[in-house]
Amino acid sequence: MPLRIVFDARRVADFGIGTYIRNLVRSLARIDQENRYILITSAASVPEFAELGDNFEFVVRTGESKTGLAQIGFSLFLRTLKADVFHIPLNAVPLWMPKPYLVTTHDMSTLLFLDQSGYRSNIRRFYLRQGLLRADRVMAVSGATRRDVETVLGIPSARIRVVYNAPDPAFCPPEGWQLPGNGEHCAYTPAMQRVLHRYHIHYPFLLYVGRTNAQKNIPRLVEAFAVLRGELKDCPSYRDIRLIIIGDEISRQPALRQAVIQSRVEAAVRFLGFVPIETLRTFYQLAAAFVFPSLYEGFGLPPLEAMACGTPVVCSNVSSLPEVVGEAAIVVNPENVFDIARGMRDVLLDTGLRRRLLAQGVEQVKKFSWERTAREVHQTYIEIASYKKRPR
Repeated sequence: MPLRIVFDARRVADFGIGTYIRNLVRSLARIDQENRYILITSAASVPEFAELGDNFEFVVRTGESKTGLAQIGFSLFLRTLKADVFHIPLNAVPLWMPKPYLVTTHDMSTLLFLDQSGYRSNIRRFYLRQGLLRADRVMAVSGATRRDVETVLGIPSARIRVVYNAPDPAFCPPEGWQLPGNGEHCAYTPAMQRVLHRYHIHYPFLLYVGRTNAQKNIPRLVEAFAVLRGELKDCPSYRDIRLIIIGDEISRQPALRQAVIQSRVEAAVRFLGFVPIETLRTFYQLAAAFVFPSLYEGFGLPPLEAMACGTPVVCSNVSSLPEVVGEAAIVVNPENVFDIARGMRDVLLDTGLRRRLLAQGVEQVKKFSWERTAREVHQTYIEIASYKKRPR
């Protein structure tokens, strides 16, 4: 008998978690035409889910679920759906969550990088821990996240399963895009030329993609970039190199604005905010290197996205990042400005190193796929539902 699986897909348009929801649901649709999926969405029409099978249906639920009363209302709503398995794809388990349910945990940043302390943080920790303790299975997106869930919240390791994320297929290079033997990009396509013209880019650049909150360590990246600019001032290829940051606007992070001013690189650092995914792919492909000095990641998709686009990567040697990038990136100490600068300098100037990183990057990306992720999630659904039906 087909299972009835309820999946909370309301944050499909979000950055990061939206990538997980969008690609997991699409992959489940490809591998499973038997079980019934009820997707909870914020609108009746969801472009990201335009081509799912007949075994997928949508239930609209509008409004936030952050307050205690709203969470209870959402839990009561879920109970009306009478599922064999509920899947909450992020660390936001509502109060009185009906069982059986699965929670995907992407990271512990909401607890490790709290903006407040005292009773508010204790309440947040209590409710998150209770939500995961009651879960029939906790799914962590990396071994590092699994260890954090065990250490920070005391969730038994036997309850946690590691199922990796993967790069969005949209970042696969276009047909005909190849890297010649010297490790540099080949001729630009017309679409790439249009992006260069639209953003007035006529110089080599390093790229960062993601949020700009404190754990992302962008002020140190800016300081390291200032050091690098000084070291490359006499280098014909890179004396005019720039740093492009795609993500939050700089106005949201006063410390970042201050770092740019104090480092005297205002003219060489550009903040573009969020861009469409097609444009983002082009920026990945055009970058001289991708730099990701984050202090903490639950998984770390951007480095893999850059590798998928044929761009060498410099990233931190902490949390999940070494697990994700393997030997295919230069890893640096994210708390050392000069080590970050060293990594950027090496990847720009050492042609042999670039060639090795690009070749290894292609192989590293192949280790992750949404189909594999979907199959492991699908198997977990079956296990949870089977456990529910066993005689007690």
